[in-house]
Amino acid sequence: MPGGLSAVIDSTTAAALRARGSAKWSAPGPDGYGAGVAEMDFGAAAPITEALTRLTEEAAFGYLPQRLADELGEACAHFQRRRFGWEVDPAHIRPVPDVVKALEIAIAHFSRPGSPVIVPTPAYMPFLIVPGLLGRQIIQVRMRGDAGLFTFDLDAIDAAFRAGGHLLILCNPYNPLGRVFSRGELAGLTAVVERHGGRVFADEIHSPITYPGARHIPYASTSDAAAAHSLTATSASKAWNLPGLKCAQMILTSHADREQWERMGPLASHGASNPGVVANIAAFRHGGPWLEEVLGYLDGSRRLLADLLARHLPQMRYRPPEGTYLAWLDCTAMGLPGSPGELVSERARVTVVDGPAFGAGGEGCFRFNFATPRPVLAEMVEAMAAALVTG
Repeated sequence: MPGGLSAVIDSTTAAALRARGSAKWSAPGPDGYGAGVAEMDFGAAAPITEALTRLTEEAAFGYLPQRLADELGEACAHFQRRRFGWEVDPAHIRPVPDVVKALEIAIAHFSRPGSPVIVPTPAYMPFLIVPGLLGRQIIQVRMRGDAGLFTFDLDAIDAAFRAGGHLLILCNPYNPLGRVFSRGELAGLTAVVERHGGRVFADEIHSPITYPGARHIPYASTSDAAAAHSLTATSASKAWNLPGLKCAQMILTSHADREQWERMGPLASHGASNPGVVANIAAFRHGGPWLEEVLGYLDGSRRLLADLLARHLPQMRYRPPEGTYLAWLDCTAMGLPGSPGELVSERARVTVVDGPAFGAGGEGCFRFNFATPRPVLAEMVEAMAAALVTG
């Protein structure tokens, strides 16, 4: 990775990360390691901190004005066009506080009342919680895995729609499995959804984080049919590490959905903050150089993780992700005396997310965040090996 950012990252120690006091690093205790929460440990891009400084100097801490919402739509649309070749009308982009709120809106206002929600699993944990909070059942559809490469089980998804499901949650790039789906895979999914008159909620929050050999394709960009039946949620929050600032975007590619949005009224989506909006605008417009450096670093780290595991935990199965900074680690061949994520968190003091939290298919696995300085990454793997091999 060129430039000085890698040296700054690698000079950051676990002690310094603990001292920041984030939820990620305080959860494991005073001597532990944080690898559970989906945040990066790489600081922030200068254009973002500068934009937030200006906002602070102006004390612009009121409710979100329309001019900032419009500017956010323009910045997001330009980023989608520049990065993915997707032409989106800025007027079709709405601010929301985060992708989980966007999912709540999609279920409550854009799916058939009372219908079950279809969730491919292993799934990002809130996808298995939010539908129930809204009084909906969940139909889990386990992804098909072949040597760590996960693909849609289209027959099972078809059966889930036939069983009454209406809204399917698509996570692309896929948290926690690291897939970046091909155009052909997305087209196959579209055909099933169309056959049943279904809807898709496309969570594309990790879309800027892809590695050589993979290319993110926005689901709604793949066909007129996909655009008509999908709602897309995205944000700068993962790629530029801004989740606490509360800003995401809902992209409405259907005229009927835009009309429905207007009928909902402003309180249904209220909550995006001025700092979050300003930070997202700065990221989309000026954060490219920082992002490219970080992606280069993450690319090296996902490969380093493979080397570290081969050396210290050779029975642990790992396929470097195509996107995201989240590794899916399969311990089923290790014969461990318990759930591996719990063992790692308790014995190694490396806080991870245990596989069962992700639903069907998560047993014997755990999610591990490798977006941390490489010396710290090596310490984590060594701690895990000491706990699992000799513990």
